[in-house]
Amino acid sequence: MAQSIKLGDDIMKIVRRESELQSRSIAGQIAHWVRIGRAIERSGNFDHARITAALAGHMETTDLTDEEKDVWLDSFVEMMGQSQPDEDAFFGRRRQLGLGVGLDEAGNLVREKAVHKA
Repeated sequence: MAQSIKLGDDIMKIVRRESELQSRSIAGQIAHWVRIGRAIERSGNFDHARITAALAGHMETTDLTDEEKDVWLDSFVEMMGQSQPDEDAFFGRRRQLGLGVGLDEAGNLVREKAVHKA
């Protein structure tokens, strides 16, 4: 039974590009990667629990195999790109105080204006 899933635009961009390069359908490319990922996880050179421990800071990344390091790095980069609720709250308060900074569409540095409650 087929099922629909939601994938982020960044993931879909990679899937589309790779599916074109490999002459596969998008579904075929995803299924291919699922089979590869499953095989890697089952191989003797890969232990997902070790990667999880390294991501949590419970073991040194230098103790990972090369294959595990590759997966750890991908996971680490993905985690660093996602904000946590406390970060969202912190930056929300800064914006309210007029301390937020960012870039506009032209790439110019802009400062958030303080929100004054009446």
